[in-house]
Order: sequence, then C-alpha cells, then structure tokens
Amino acid sequence: MTSYVIEADGGSRGNPGPAGYGAVVMDASDGQVLAEAAEAIGVTTNNVAEYRGLIAGLRAVLDLGGDGAAVAVRMDSKLVVEQMAGRWKIKNEGLRPLAAEAGSLVRRLRVTEWTWIPRERNKHADRLANEAMDAAAKGLTWKAGGTTTTPPDDSSGTADSHPKATGAADSPPKTARGAAAPSRSGTGATLTAKQTDLLDAGDISELSAPTASIATAQQRGKGTGTGWAPPTRVAISLLLLRHGETELSIERRFSGRGDAELTANGLAQASAAAERLSREPYRLDVIVTSPLKRARQTAAAVAQRTGLEVEVDEDLRETDFGAWEGHTFTEVQRRWPAELAAWLADPEVAPPGGESFATVAHRVETARERLVERHEGKTVLAVSHVTPIKMLLRLALTAPLQALYRMHLDLACLSLIEYYADGPEVVKSFNDTSHLR
Repeated sequence: MTSYVIEADGGSRGNPGPAGYGAVVMDASDGQVLAEAAEAIGVTTNNVAEYRGLIAGLRAVLDLGGDGAAVAVRMDSKLVVEQMAGRWKIKNEGLRPLAAEAGSLVRRLRVTEWTWIPRERNKHADRLANEAMDAAAKGLTWKAGGTTTTPPDDSSGTADSHPKATGAADSPPKTARGAAAPSRSGTGATLTAKQTDLLDAGDISELSAPTASIATAQQRGKGTGTGWAPPTRVAISLLLLRHGETELSIERRFSGRGDAELTANGLAQASAAAERLSREPYRLDVIVTSPLKRARQTAAAVAQRTGLEVEVDEDLRETDFGAWEGHTFTEVQRRWPAELAAWLADPEVAPPGGESFATVAHRVETARERLVERHEGKTVLAVSHVTPIKMLLRLALTAPLQALYRMHLDLACLSLIEYYADGPEVVKSFNDTSHLR
C-alpha cells in the first residue's frame, strides 16, 4: 500500500499579519507529488498558520489513502512538530483547538515520524503558502498550478495542485489531489471528493451522477413532501445495505464490475448485519441485491437468517470503471491523467471502456421506480454498492450533485428511505454501523 509524506508550512507577514498556509503530499516511494493545498487565511500568527498547513496536509492524506494510511510528517516548525509528537506541552491556549483538530486527524492515520526539517528543505510548502498570500494581497484566490482567479463570494483560497502558501485557514482546503479537477459548468460543484471513498474501500462513489429530477414523483400525482408531517400510508420502506469488505476494499482499488469476493472480515460484517436485520423492529418482506458477488454474498447472509429468497436487480450493480478496474487512484492518476481529470470534472464522461455516472443515475432511478411499484406496502432490503446507495439517498433528499461529495458510507452500513403514498420520500437513517461494534 502507498505510504505518504507531508511537507507543510505556514507564515504570517507581520506575526500577526496577513497569513497563509501550504501543504504538499508526496508518494514516499518515489517522491511524486500527489496533492497540494494552499490558502490565505486573513490576519493571524505564524504558529496558527503552521498548524493550519499541517491540518490541510493530514486531510489531503485522508482523501488520498483513507483511514489507517501511513504518513511521515516533515515541517520547519519546531513548535508544531514537537507538540504533535507529544514532546512539548501546548502552553498557548489559542493553539489548543488547532492541536486538537490535528490530533483527531492523526488518530485516523498511522504517523510513522514527526521530523523537523530546515526551511531550505521545505521550499515546496513554503512556496505554496507565499503564492496564496500573494494572490490574496491582489484580491485574488490561489489556484492549483500557481494561477489565480477572482474570488467568488469570499476570499478563501482553493487547494489543489502545485503552489505554496504560509498561513492557515479555519476551514479545510476545498480540493486536495495531484491533478486539478475543474468544476462542471453550471453545477457550481468544485470537486472535493475524498479519495478515501473513491475506491471500494470501497467502490468508487464519492463522486456520482448529476442530480435527477423529482418530476417522476410529481407525475405520479404526489407532492414532494417535507418530512415534518406525520407519516401516512407507507408505500415502501427501503433499507439499503452496503456489502462487506473485499480485498480491493483493503487496498483501496477501483472496484466496479469486478467480481471480488468478501474477505473473512467481510463475511463477518455481513453476518452481523444479517443478525440485526433478523430481529425486531425489522420485518423484511423482500431482499433484492446487485448481481455482483460481494453484494450477493452479503444478501445471502441475510437470507439465511430470515428465510427469504433473494432477487437480483441488474440496475443495482456498481459503476463500470472500465480500464481502471483494480487500479488504485494513484495508479490511474499516473497512467490516465487527462482521462481522470475529464471524468472528475463531468459526470457525463466515462472512464476508458467504462460507464459514466450519468448512466448510473439513470439506471438507479429506474430501479427505484421498479422497487416502489412492485413492492408497495412492503419492507425491502436492497444490497448494493456505494454509488447506487448514494444515488438513492440523494434522490430521496432531492439534493444537488454536490451532496454526493459530502456523503460517506462505511462497509456493511445500513441506511433507510421511506416512500409514502402521498408523495414524500424521507431519509430515516444514514450510514448506520452500530451492528458492527
């Protein structure tokens, strides 16, 4: 698995004064730059900016490698390095919240070293920080590649690719990846997808298809609903179960149409979900599954406990990632940089030989309509993957495309949507993994 190196910096022109931060994440094996972040953060001190640079770097590693990723941290701030390593006490009350925020991110990773490096060896991060501050001084926003743009409604910088900044922001960078991902015209969605969820740690799905219309529900003579009124007659209770762990999940590889099997841990996760679903208050009437083996194995565990038959719905399968199947995000980034950038920017674009998210959106909406029509008044369990499940949740919420980038679904998690006869679709639970604890 990939190990990472963070080099981060932050600075203030006046201390306190106009400040900014910069962070770069590299592949520890060959030094290739995988992500950059930089942002001007207003007036603050050097130390605040340095902590913000560290936080941006940690978030970028989580985006790339997910929980448990191995990372070495290198900074020219002796104070931040020694405090985070636990060798120095945090005496400045103003730094405690930042140290706590950084600490919460560190606990999700495997930090192999905290190393102080001289400033001349931290030039990349320093450059990023200064570029962000220089842009802010001109009323512009720092952008990947050393370019600047006129800021929209605020002056916060974007963090994407290859420049530097000294300072810190009170919010995480908007983007953290090696290749800049342009926003899709008309959506206002600058891509902020976490690489942690892009892979079938599962299935690629932190990115998804465009927002589907709610016209279908309205055509059935139903309102959109609010979720506030007492429920009337439930048309269908749809429980959504994500499959358990696979080897591709562990290695965070693109896992779409590939027929990976559950690991021993994945089978245990499926068994735990099955045990929960076989008890009150759950009274399943129907089990429907994706045709892919990892989903069918998960569904079979529930069927064994409940005595129900399993139906297969082809439209619940994961996205077909074509030539990218089985590769890590970093491998795809290196071998197909242009194709990846286009795919990240536009849900109408498919991976080479694969399927676009727009196509997935269409078939998942078709599956939803079929389930509601066929199983009125019943409780249905649908066993599927990240992309279809997020698509169903987003459709129920009538949420915009950007909402997909802000959802996280764990392996073997449960979510619940209730479709009412008078129109509203209400999300009752989301990413529930209490059965795995």
